[in-house]
Amino acid sequence: MTITRARALALLAAAPALARCSGGTSAIRVGSKNFTESIVIGEIYAQALEGAGMRVERHLNLGSTEIALAALRRGSIDLYPEYTGTALIDVLHHAPLASPSEIYRTVRDAFAREYALAWLQPSPMNDSQGLATTRAIAERYRLRTLSDLSVAAPHLRLATIPEFLSRPDGLPGLQRRYGGFRFASVRTYDIALKYQALLDGRADVATAFTTDGEIAHAHLVLLEDDKHLWPPYNVAPVVRNAVLAREPKIARVLDAIAPAITSARAQQMNAAVEDDGRDPSEVASAFLKATR
Repeated sequence: MTITRARALALLAAAPALARCSGGTSAIRVGSKNFTESIVIGEIYAQALEGAGMRVERHLNLGSTEIALAALRRGSIDLYPEYTGTALIDVLHHAPLASPSEIYRTVRDAFAREYALAWLQPSPMNDSQGLATTRAIAERYRLRTLSDLSVAAPHLRLATIPEFLSRPDGLPGLQRRYGGFRFASVRTYDIALKYQALLDGRADVATAFTTDGEIAHAHLVLLEDDKHLWPPYNVAPVVRNAVLAREPKIARVLDAIAPAITSARAQQMNAAVEDDGRDPSEVASAFLKATR
């Protein structure tokens, strides 16, 4: 996942509410990046730690991967949610890997060795790239996988963002890995408008991120990457070793909630903030109540 996907302009209005803290010199400082999903997951981490009796300061909506990681390394924050694929490719500049467990081990070991940072247990949620279509189009053309779409593409119109046309893991990568993928037409849109083009009938397929709220909100079909072009992007807390030594309970608390953060739940939470206008802290609270 890259930061160019920053999703919700509405979060600017919500940002002041996200700066809450419970005070105290030993408070755990929880950060996040500057898009809906990261803010909601950061809030989940913060509320879970508070529920376990720890004091928490929130430093959510910080900015890009570079900004959040720099804040963690210099000790301005103590933990934040990061994506395994982002750490592998954007931070470590490692070649993509297909196995979620191999990616996790690679980033866990490298961050421990190079940065004195610990990766806690990853969630099954995978915020990777994808292609989505409507149920009607999927049924009409019998689309379930990207292999199906590679064959049907000459009959279909693609809505995408400009960089997808040139990135090696974009359309060129699809054509190399799957063959085909010669769409009847390709039009580029702002990231916030490509789904609208799909829903308005101006496109048949749209590029996606696999936990986008619009997938759940509009009941779209996310096609399976059956040849594994895109690496997994599982989310996990990254924590300073010094903080874990001081508060080992952090790992127990956050590891316990990790399995409940699934792709489907992330889609629903993103939709609740972006489409329904709910506050991220309210969405996080509802998530934690549902997992008890």
